[in-house]
Amino acid sequence: MDSVPPLSSQPNVLSPGQVTWRWRILVSSYLAYAGYYLTRKTFSICKTTIAKDLNWELGDTAHLWTAFLAAYTVGMFVHSFIGRRWGPRVLLLGGLGLSMGCNLVFGFANSFATFLAFMVFNGLLQASGWPGAVGAVAHWLRPAERGTIMGVWSTSYLFGSMLVKSVGGYLLGSWGWRWSFWGCTLLSFGIWWVVFLWQRNRPQDVGLEALIEEQPSGKLAVEASQADHVSLKQYAQLAANPLILAMGASYFFVKFLRYAIDSWLPAFLNLQGLDVARASYYSQIFDFAGLGGMLLAGWALDRWFRGNWAALCACMAVGVVVGYGAVLRFGGSSMGLAICFGLVGFMLYGPDSLICGAAAVQVAGERNGVAVAGLVNGLGSIGPVVQEQVIGWLVRGHAQEGLGNANRLALGVSIAMTALLGLIAWRLSVNRSPRVFRLS
Repeated sequence: MDSVPPLSSQPNVLSPGQVTWRWRILVSSYLAYAGYYLTRKTFSICKTTIAKDLNWELGDTAHLWTAFLAAYTVGMFVHSFIGRRWGPRVLLLGGLGLSMGCNLVFGFANSFATFLAFMVFNGLLQASGWPGAVGAVAHWLRPAERGTIMGVWSTSYLFGSMLVKSVGGYLLGSWGWRWSFWGCTLLSFGIWWVVFLWQRNRPQDVGLEALIEEQPSGKLAVEASQADHVSLKQYAQLAANPLILAMGASYFFVKFLRYAIDSWLPAFLNLQGLDVARASYYSQIFDFAGLGGMLLAGWALDRWFRGNWAALCACMAVGVVVGYGAVLRFGGSSMGLAICFGLVGFMLYGPDSLICGAAAVQVAGERNGVAVAGLVNGLGSIGPVVQEQVIGWLVRGHAQEGLGNANRLALGVSIAMTALLGLIAWRLSVNRSPRVFRLS
């Protein structure tokens, strides 16, 4: 079965108003998700300094991040339903605004209990980001260009991650971890105003004609309601669709690997002798390489794979396995480890952006983009919860030995990810009926 209906070779020409507003939507939603990272990832680059300053065991910081990730997972399912009913504008403005408040609290906090409580609250709020961002662009991108544009647009979380590691890392090295939290929050406050002024859910909301002719649900890979608002029962039916579950399972492995690197690589580099600022800078090799892989994946989805996201993801997953082999073989030094993880990032970020980005919109239609993105991301977000506790346990008391064991574990996870994505691609190719993934 083809994973998506045939793509139009020549999209209709956009009016000047559609062009202007589409640029506003793309820029504001891009910055919005980068802003979410400014109020989320500061803790990752500061964890070793916070643990030392507040007399915690480094391994105990895993409990804080696990609490965040568990709340984030629950929040994904909540916000995917809320966003389907209320729209992405509500998610982005409300979630980012309240998350900034949590980040300010972290800058003043001195106790483990305070960090724990607001990590849970912030996790619930942060879960509004990705479904809201995907839903924000769903009605503004035509199918024939979705892969290429979303390939560029999906770099928002890489941009946000690099922004945190640059701005937050500089403030950490110069002024301490508290100013790292406060500085990133101030920057995200400016982004919030851009979203407020420029973000609208659909072209019709600003008096423009729709950019996309919506397809009947029978022509989509996943049958789901195309109404403006859905009931809880309809949402549950969408969540139980076999293709959605398969996408979520594959995204579990993707997020296990990405969050393991994103959460622990700066700390590992610090343990190998780099100061905290340089460890933060070096860890960006993973992000910069991932940026290239993400752009290539979006372009290849439209040009080479003609919308077959599953086959493209399976091919790049093979590259992740090769990358982890290089980590184990050549990662003996700090720079060698950072470069090898760059190869992993190049291959990993392609599936990461596609499964929960362009594919989320393709399989069930534009109206359900926010719901599918939240459901797949929610299932996938169980992976970060698991990795944080497992790696925290591996490094507790024996950090250097734990590093090697964590990389061996990641190699096994990457092999499992490749096998599952290959199975999904095979099923999509050999089953021609468009109803193979529909509920009976």
